[in-house]
Amino acid sequence: MLSVVDEYTRECLTIDVARGFTGRKVVEVLAELFLLRGRPQYLRSDNGPEFAGKAVRKWLKESGVGTLFIEPGSPWENGYVESFNGKLRDECLNGELFLSLAEARYVVDRWRLDYNHHRPHSMLNWMTPAAFAGACAAPGSAPPRPPQHTPEDVGTTLTQAGT
Repeated sequence: MLSVVDEYTRECLTIDVARGFTGRKVVEVLAELFLLRGRPQYLRSDNGPEFAGKAVRKWLKESGVGTLFIEPGSPWENGYVESFNGKLRDECLNGELFLSLAEARYVVDRWRLDYNHHRPHSMLNWMTPAAFAGACAAPGSAPPRPPQHTPEDVGTTLTQAGT
């Protein structure tokens, strides 16, 4: 599973479910997200081959997106997605027996929608991630976007990791 979480809104933008991920598949997922939500300044990820490979690094550089790789063996540097993946595992994956890839995709996406739209988050003043993202949108704009931040802010960073 490839989870992409917006660090500012805490919204899970996607959980792609597949039998495996190549760099090309990661680029495909990110390209779709960039079209829908805009291009972040940074992408934080672990150093897995699907994230650190040439295809992803080259595409991010061409897209003008900086990379923030966490140190190997330091999951706390990617705390938002690690926390998210723990919730996904505890609340969804540990209670399911998937008989097909299609079933896994369906169940996981329903859980993601519930997480985004029905679960208030303490760090978002008890708003849901989707409601918070919507509150950040400029009037008349289509995709929710956080306000402008400096590069040091986490609001301009997407976090991705595989589970």
